[in-house]
Amino acid sequence: MHNCRTRINTAMILAAGLGTRMRPFTDNTPKPLIEVAGKALMDYTLDQLEHAGVRETIVNVHYLADQIEAHCAKRKNPKIIISDERQQLLETGGGLLKAAPLIGNDPFYCCNTDAILQNSKNKNALTRLQEFFDPEKMDAALLLCPLNSASGYDGRGDFSLSAGDIFGPLQWRDDSPEDAPLYIYTGYQILHPRLLHGPANTPFSAKTFWQAAMAKSRAYGLVHDGKWMHVGDPQGLKLAQKELENIPVEQRNG
Repeated sequence: MHNCRTRINTAMILAAGLGTRMRPFTDNTPKPLIEVAGKALMDYTLDQLEHAGVRETIVNVHYLADQIEAHCAKRKNPKIIISDERQQLLETGGGLLKAAPLIGNDPFYCCNTDAILQNSKNKNALTRLQEFFDPEKMDAALLLCPLNSASGYDGRGDFSLSAGDIFGPLQWRDDSPEDAPLYIYTGYQILHPRLLHGPANTPFSAKTFWQAAMAKSRAYGLVHDGKWMHVGDPQGLKLAQKELENIPVEQRNG
């Protein structure tokens, strides 16, 4: 794998969603602040970023934004900058585009808040993704999870890798050979800002950026070598809670 010499210092956390699938837990609490084993979901993500050496993280807010802002204000590392979407929810792609001036010109992590990564014994998952990312040939590098390493997920997967290996160019699930191993997108990725083009102040999905990168064979996947917990609904929350309760506190985030 490529060893990236340039440390990725910036990240974006997508925290503006309504959390409708997590109701009733999100009636009065934004999903990023739902607690699993005594820790807010977004803090699992922020801890991963801190461990990977990220210095600055942009967090977009919309639903119950004041609560997220207050929570972020308590955090020392990484430094947090708020991208305010109170006036209009822009979805994942529109939110990234709005935050582009804050992100800058260098590759950055982009993370959801509805997933918890357990690092392998060898290395922080995001450090591993950073070492894999090669800006000379990639605009997007997505961290993927095998179906049998996931909890709280009942779908069929999102992507395959052309070689059926632990890393390689991405293919959509439906464009893959029938016998190709399928993988789930974990909600953790590295993007290059040159992808961030689209209609301003308009809601659209970040899949638009993936499609642009895939069209140029510049979208790659890396298979995560630890467990992954999807916390997108009450059942996923219950499963993650049970899983983490059986892990010593100091090992819960790698």
